[in-house]
Amino acid sequence: MRFDSTVVPLPACPSCRGPHWFVPPYIVEHMCGLDDLVLRDRALAALEHGAAVRAVRAFAQQLPSMMALPSPTGRRHRLVYDARGRDALPGTLVRAEGDPATDDPAVDEAYDHSGDTFDFFHDVFGRTSLDDAGMTLVSSVHVGEVDPRGSFQPMSNAFWDGERMAYGDGDGVVFERFTRALDVVGHELTHGVQAYASNLVYRGESGALNEHFADVFGVLVRQWKLGTPAEDASWLVGADILVPARTRRGIRDMEHPGTAYLDDPVLGSDPQPAHMDDIYSGPADAGGVHLNSGIPNRAFVLVAKALGGPAWGTAGAIWYAAMLQLSRTSRFADMAALTAQVAGDRFDAATRRAVRAAWKKVGL
Repeated sequence: MRFDSTVVPLPACPSCRGPHWFVPPYIVEHMCGLDDLVLRDRALAALEHGAAVRAVRAFAQQLPSMMALPSPTGRRHRLVYDARGRDALPGTLVRAEGDPATDDPAVDEAYDHSGDTFDFFHDVFGRTSLDDAGMTLVSSVHVGEVDPRGSFQPMSNAFWDGERMAYGDGDGVVFERFTRALDVVGHELTHGVQAYASNLVYRGESGALNEHFADVFGVLVRQWKLGTPAEDASWLVGADILVPARTRRGIRDMEHPGTAYLDDPVLGSDPQPAHMDDIYSGPADAGGVHLNSGIPNRAFVLVAKALGGPAWGTAGAIWYAAMLQLSRTSRFADMAALTAQVAGDRFDAATRRAVRAAWKKVGL
C-alpha cells in the first residue's frame, strides 16, 4: 500500500501511536514535512497536543463510567463551552439545554449536531445518550493548541477524550471549523457510545473496528437527518471540514477507501486499504486504526447498498447489535462472523448472504 511511516523525518512521538483525533496522525505527519511554515508549525503542535489527549483517553477507556456526567433530568442534556482559543478545557459555559441559539456558529453547530446524534441513537436504536443512561453531552468549541513558537493557534482537529467533545476552528487554508460537519460530530460521539458498548481496545484490528463504528454511525446520523437512502447517499467522511480543492473530497471514502484525496499538495494521497490483501501491519497509527478501518468500512457500504433503502435500517441494526456484542479484542474476522450471525438471526437468510458476500469482497 502507499503508506510509509518513514516519509516524514521526525523523531518518534507518543501522540503518533494512537491519540483519538478525527484527522488521523498520518495526515498530520505528512503536514509536518511541508515547506509552508505556518501549516508545518500547526501540525507539530497537533502532534504535541495529542500526547496529553492520549493519556486522558487511556484512563477513560479503562473506567468510562467515571467520566460520565449524568443528565439532571435523565433526558437529553447538552452543555457547550467556549475554550476561547486556549487548550484548558472545558472553558466557559455559553449554552445549556433549552437555551436559545447564540450568534456563534460553532456553539450552535455543536449544540444542534450533538442533539441530532442523541436523537438518532434514541429514535433508531432506543439508546438514551452515549452510556444508555442519559449521559450529558459536553462540547468545547474554539479549542486552541500551542505552536512551536509558544503561541496559541486554532486547533485543526476534533477529539473525544472520554468526557467531552473538543472542536477546533481549523486553519482556514486546509481545514474549516470542525463543528460544521454532522458526520464529524456523530463520529466522535460514537466513540463515546463504543466506550459503553464493547469498548474495543484502541490498537490494531480492534482499534480499526473502533474507528470503523465511528465512521459508520457518524455517516448514518447524517443520512438519517437528510433522509437519504443508501443508494443515493454520500459515503464521504469529513467532506464539510475541508476547504474545497480539486485534489480532496473528504478525509475518508467509505465506499472507495484510498480515494478521498489524491496527490493533494498538503494532505498527500489517501493511504487507506480496501482489501485484506493490502492491510497495514506496521506500528504507525496505533497499528493502523485509521488506516485499516477502510476495509470494514467498504464491507458496510456493500451491505447497505445490497439491501437498499435507509442504511440506518437493516444494515445499521446489524452493525449496532455487533457493536454491543463484540469483545474488547475482537478482530475483523470476529466482526464478519458476528454480523452474518446477527443478519440471519434477526432478519433472514438473504440478508445473511448479503453480509457474507460483502465481507468476502474485502477478503474475509
